[in-house]
Amino acid sequence: MTFSLVHSRALSGMDAPPVEVETHLANGLPAFNIVGLPDTEVKESRDRVRAAIVQSGFDFPAKKITVNLAPADLPKESGRFDLPIALGILAASGQVDAAKLTDYEFAGELALSGLLRPIRGALAMAWQAGRAQRGFILPTANATQAAAIAEAEVYGADSLGAVAAHLNGVTALPRTPHQTADKTEHADAALPDLKDVKGQHTARLVLELAAAGGHSLLMMGPPGTGKSMLAQRLPSILPPLTDEERMEVWALRSLLPQYMNNLSSHRPFRAPHHSASSVALIGGGHCDIQNNLTQIRNR
Repeated sequence: MTFSLVHSRALSGMDAPPVEVETHLANGLPAFNIVGLPDTEVKESRDRVRAAIVQSGFDFPAKKITVNLAPADLPKESGRFDLPIALGILAASGQVDAAKLTDYEFAGELALSGLLRPIRGALAMAWQAGRAQRGFILPTANATQAAAIAEAEVYGADSLGAVAAHLNGVTALPRTPHQTADKTEHADAALPDLKDVKGQHTARLVLELAAAGGHSLLMMGPPGTGKSMLAQRLPSILPPLTDEERMEVWALRSLLPQYMNNLSSHRPFRAPHHSASSVALIGGGHCDIQNNLTQIRNR
C-alpha cells in the first residue's frame, strides 16, 4: 500500500475544521514534502516525524513521500499535525493497520524520542470529533481536558509507539473517563454579587432587565460613577451556563496555552482597560476584525 488517509483537525478561532492528512509513497529519490498551506511549524515537522519514527523502532521509508493537508485553502499551524503525519507514513508503508485509521482522529506534537507533547485547543477539537462520531487520540496531558466533552470518545497516549500498538491491536489505549465541572459552582463561588450594591436603583433595574431579556447594555458616564462595579456584578444575576454554552466557553478557553485542566462553569467576564483599541479587543488585521465583527453580529 502506498497511500493512506488520516483524520485530524485545524484551529480557526474557536472552530476546529476537519483536515484530511493524505500520504503517498512513490519510487524515486528519497524526499519528504508537505503541501496544503502549511505554516513554518508544520513544515518543520518533517525532521520531528523522521526522528520519532526511527526512535520508536519503525522503518522510515526511503521513498518520495508527499503529505497533503486538505483542504488546501485552510491555513495549517502548530505541531498538532506531527502525530497524524507520522501515522500516515507508517500506514502507507504497511507498518500500521490503515483500516483502523477511519475510526479515529489524531492530534499531537512529537518529540524526537517519539513521545507526545501537549497541544493547544484540544477541547475544541474533541468537541468536533465527538460530533463526527469518531474517537479522538491525543497526548495524555490533554486527555483529561478533552474528556470533559460527554459525547467525545477520548484516548490519551504517551508516545507514537503506543498509538501504533493500539491501531495494530497489540495494546489497547484506555479510554479516558468523562469528567465535568460541578454545575453548582456558579452559585457557590465567591463572585461579586449585585446584592452588595447600595443605591444605584435605576442602574440595578436596567441590569436586571438586560439579564432577564438577554439584551445588550451600554453604560456611559464619567469615571467613578460605578460602571465597572456594576458590570462586574452582572454575571451574578445571569442563569448558569447551559451545556451547549459551557462547551463553547471551554472550547474557547482551551485555545490559550496556559489553560489545561482548569474547567470552570462560571459565565465569562472580561474587563479590558478603557484605553484598549478595537484591534486589541477583537483581533489584529482588517480581515480578522471584519470576520470577528460578523460573528458577533450573527450571535
